[in-house]
Parts: sequence; structure tokens; C-alpha cells
Amino acid sequence: QVQLVESGGGLVQAGGSVRLSCAASGRSLFMFTMGWFRQAPGKEREFVASISPTGSSTYDADSVKERFTISRDSAKNTVALQMNSLKAEDTAVYYCAASRRLGTLREPKEYTYWGKGTQVTVSS
Repeated sequence: QVQLVESGGGLVQAGGSVRLSCAASGRSLFMFTMGWFRQAPGKEREFVASISPTGSSTYDADSVKERFTISRDSAKNTVALQMNSLKAEDTAVYYCAASRRLGTLREPKEYTYWGKGTQVTVSS
């Protein structure tokens, strides 16, 4: 069993930056593909970024390319999402997820473990 807890969300102005962190407990994330998803009010949960178990490969949604960066720290058992040049449309609850599968993994159903999410609100 893996427990995931997100942190770092809050209110930020458009053009600003926020760094989200996902801390895991229960077991090491070493063998897991990790992903970040977000869900805005009235919308479906959407893929943001994912990172391979070794951290050698990352994948980003087109909407966040060149602005968001996913990373992982195996020693700390954490995953981060650095969000720059934020826009109002980035406002959402952001979720961390873990999967034993390999690959890009852009679909929520491909992930087994989920955190409860952290709110990011971007004011324009």
C-alpha cells in the first residue's frame, strides 16, 4: 500500500510560480511511474505530467510544455511539480498518482494510488 500526500498549493498571481510536492509513505516509489493530474470544477481529471521509475523519462501535456517540470527524489521518496508562468486556466486541484505500469500513462485509470489533492488558484 502506498499513501501519497500533496503539498505546496495555494493562491498565486498569473505569471508566478508554484512548486508542488508529493510525499509517499508505506513503501518506496522506486518501482513506480509517478504522475500529476489536475481537475478543474466541472471538468474531468486531466493528465499533466509523468515520470518513469528511474526518472530518466518525463512526459508533459501539451498545455503545460515549457512551463511545468516533473522531477523525483528517490532518497526522499518524493515527486515534485515545478509550475512556472502560471495562467488562470491552470487553476485546479492537483493530484499525485502512482502506477506499477511503465510508459507515458496519460489516463487516470492506469494509476493505482492517489493523493487527496492540493488546490492551486491562479488569479488573473
